[in-house]
Amino acid sequence: MTISRRTLIGTATAAAALPLVRSRAQGAPSLKIGVLSDMSGPYQAISGPTSVVCCKQALEDFGVAGKGLNVEVVSADHQNKPDLAVSIARQWYDRDGVDMIIDVPTSSVALAVTGVAREKNKIFICSTGATSDLTGKACSPNMVHWTYDTYMLAKSTGGAMVKAGGDTWYFLTADYAFGKQLQADTTSFIQAAGGKVLGASLYPFPGTTDFSSFLVQAQSSRAKVLGLCNAGADTVNSIKQAYEFGLSKTTKLAALLMFVNDVHALGLDTAQGLNLTESFYWDLNDRTRAFTNRVKSKTGGNFPSMGHAGCYSGTLHYLKIAQDMGVAEAKKDGAATVARMKKIPVEDDCFGKTTIREDGRNLTTAYLFEVKKPSESKAPWDYYKLVATTAGPEAYRPLSEGQCGFIGKA
Repeated sequence: MTISRRTLIGTATAAAALPLVRSRAQGAPSLKIGVLSDMSGPYQAISGPTSVVCCKQALEDFGVAGKGLNVEVVSADHQNKPDLAVSIARQWYDRDGVDMIIDVPTSSVALAVTGVAREKNKIFICSTGATSDLTGKACSPNMVHWTYDTYMLAKSTGGAMVKAGGDTWYFLTADYAFGKQLQADTTSFIQAAGGKVLGASLYPFPGTTDFSSFLVQAQSSRAKVLGLCNAGADTVNSIKQAYEFGLSKTTKLAALLMFVNDVHALGLDTAQGLNLTESFYWDLNDRTRAFTNRVKSKTGGNFPSMGHAGCYSGTLHYLKIAQDMGVAEAKKDGAATVARMKKIPVEDDCFGKTTIREDGRNLTTAYLFEVKKPSESKAPWDYYKLVATTAGPEAYRPLSEGQCGFIGKA
């Protein structure tokens, strides 16, 4: 498949808007980072242009010019289409000199891109794609899964709902890799706790905006919990319609992947009381607030999500490793550079200290939040109360259960 004219124009426009960050040293090896994202679709607010801003913030905070690094950032809209994303990734790696691709919401797209990165021996840092298969059957020595995954979300949010008495579930699931994997991971925790899944509705993604028929099926099941295995605008729309139907009066809503940007779109009147899990929240501590203050004036009013924070953190760690190895050496072998990234602990304002496991899983802390009532919120975007914390090593699927194929091989 060739890249559409729309995508080429969008890529060129985005790249033109990103001034090349160069050192004064001429002739030094250059790094090129590609932000591959949803710039105009259902995941625009949780990834998109703000992901580009956060990557550029990492360059600024690292001080690339002062450290003698030449770094360029380009971006493109994959439109949530795996075949288009593969075309862009191949062009970037083969022709345009991109060394590392980052962000990549939509799990089917992320799975496709990780295959290209491995084939080309380049680097892929997945910040916003969710499927736990990325460190399981689709694992790659060229990929790091940075911010969260379906297993962590299912364990934190789904597990909490079951403990609170939600032992019968119905799922509303986006019909692609992410939705199916999130449903499967959550189902395993429900059943392990003695609960039951009474049914599920798969809906076409992208393009579904009317969830009424699916909500009627959920209501008919009489399940105690409606598990939303979707994200972004789909989560916002399904919650709004559930409230309009009155479903939320009889059924607890479990937003299994929800971002602060979604809460903002819903408003606290509708979102209050929802439980959700994120690995980053702008108001979590002094360091997260400091990071947010550095970027929020550049994002058009959009506060950073955990996916955006992952773009910052992943870019910053990559730059540290490239400087440590030497840019020319870091460019030679993507798998070797990723291996070095795993050996050095991650440290930044968004996630504090984390480590990258052998299978590429960055072990971020999982925070279970409850959305505040309107009367509890004291300022714009003051939306969360912390309910529980799960340390990274306990939050994610054990390494022994992931079936990652390259581990232990020469």
